[in-house]
Amino acid sequence: MFYWVLKKVVLGPLLNLLFRPWVEGDKHVPRSGGAILASNHLSFSDSIFLPLVLERRITFPAKMEYFTGTGVKGRLTAAFFRGVGQIPIDRSGGSASEAAIQAGLRVLGRGELFGIYPEGTRSPDGRLYKGKTGVARMALEAKVPVLPVAMIDTDKAQPTGTVIPKIMRVGVRIGRPMDFSRYEGMEDDRFILRSITDEVMYELMLLSGQEYVDVYASSVKDRFTARAKEIGSGAAALAHHLQEEAAARIERVQQRRAASEAAAAESAADEPASTAVDGEAVASPSGSDSRLTGAGRDSKPASA
Repeated sequence: MFYWVLKKVVLGPLLNLLFRPWVEGDKHVPRSGGAILASNHLSFSDSIFLPLVLERRITFPAKMEYFTGTGVKGRLTAAFFRGVGQIPIDRSGGSASEAAIQAGLRVLGRGELFGIYPEGTRSPDGRLYKGKTGVARMALEAKVPVLPVAMIDTDKAQPTGTVIPKIMRVGVRIGRPMDFSRYEGMEDDRFILRSITDEVMYELMLLSGQEYVDVYASSVKDRFTARAKEIGSGAAALAHHLQEEAAARIERVQQRRAASEAAAAESAADEPASTAVDGEAVASPSGSDSRLTGAGRDSKPASA
């Protein structure tokens, strides 16, 4: 119920007004029965805009952390994710992929739509990455079709790390259903699973126009993270070195200034003192100075 309230009353009308999402190929979505919608993953908002353009409800798997927050914010977050059709996946009991598969099979067993991102995570750079074989296994075990879905420009509207999205048009392109019933009973054959997954990813590449990269997005993200840590540690070491060098320079300047002031004080102490009497110079007490006083310089010798 909350799903439809959010979609039809609370969020849906506002999002439609602001972003004006367009959709192509929605006629390919079956009116009833289970089906997998396998989508590329560009942005957090993919899981919002895809349900927005579909007439039927669609369910996505989501991290358990989104549903276990505490306080008002945690409860609101959990309510939001449930409201937009996402179910929690507990990753502590096994791999994330196995948990998502089991959750998806339960949804498909009820004759509903299940959304999945074969890449397993958001694209780190806008390219399409190698798909994981869970989508193939679910299709064979549940005996349902796979619909490739391309999200268009959602990464421009809400790049990774951005909280407030940019107001612009986004799109959804849905391909024809893919039937893999010819592989029925072969869900344990890893070569078959890889072949099906690659076929799905090829259709996603055609629909989205993305460049395909035959490596997992998670491995690329790991390399990015490791590189960022290296750069961060190097920058921290450089900053520490610069701070030490600056402190040493300041200390040297202070030492030179103190030495200069001490030398100036010593020089001033060594200069002979002179005394002024009524503005006239007085001869040195040693008597070696033959200079006369001001009055004596101008006087003439006394006559005999």
